[in-house]
Amino acid sequence: MVSSLGARWSRLARSRKLLLVAGGVGVVVGVAATLNYISDNDGLSLIDPSNPTRSYMMVFLLVALDSVVPIFPGETTLNAAATAAAQGTLELAPIIVAGALGAIVGDSALFWIARRSSTRVAPQLEKARANEKIKQALAIMDTSAPLLIVGGRYVPGMRFVVNATMGLSDIPYRRFLPWSVLGGVLWSVYTCLLAYKVSTTLAEFPLASVVISGFVTTAIIAIVLVIVRRRKREVAAPAEPGSTA
Repeated sequence: MVSSLGARWSRLARSRKLLLVAGGVGVVVGVAATLNYISDNDGLSLIDPSNPTRSYMMVFLLVALDSVVPIFPGETTLNAAATAAAQGTLELAPIIVAGALGAIVGDSALFWIARRSSTRVAPQLEKARANEKIKQALAIMDTSAPLLIVGGRYVPGMRFVVNATMGLSDIPYRRFLPWSVLGGVLWSVYTCLLAYKVSTTLAEFPLASVVISGFVTTAIIAIVLVIVRRRKREVAAPAEPGSTA
């Protein structure tokens, strides 16, 4: 494999090699700088109302990175930006667009990373699947790929499992992408509008609005999963003795 990669590299034009090296260095430096920056910060401190362009870019970047490496505060940053919009210091529409684009780009990045580097992604995927909450969510939503792609984004840890699984499967990217776009857009709209509404209601407590928004989403997810699981059990339950068809 190493010799094959070496042969491919040797056949590349010099300009292409320089471009690949520069791009690789740029990615490494960018990720390293982001990791270094967020090590002492969270999604709240990354939003700077005095610099809207930078804030929108941070929403896009951290949501995209969060889709690939779940240690990044993507959702927190999105909530914080929507909270700032409710206070009139940022615009809500660009935040929604940045969040949706970040989700779509991140989903696609993980999809192709899993497809091209299955041996590296598979062990991490199995570790994530071992989580009990992920197991329960998968058991409920495993009826179709579209449902997993769209619905999995709302369950903590599920977006990594779903997108990595899709990349490791034989599903074509052209089928994966439309559902990823739908899921990313719906998730960004829902997350931003919820945070915006809560922050507007609790104008005196902007930080509390971020926490409450996350709590509301978690509660809704839990309720939906319980209802769906109960219905599946009722459908699967055998008819009582003596009942008629």
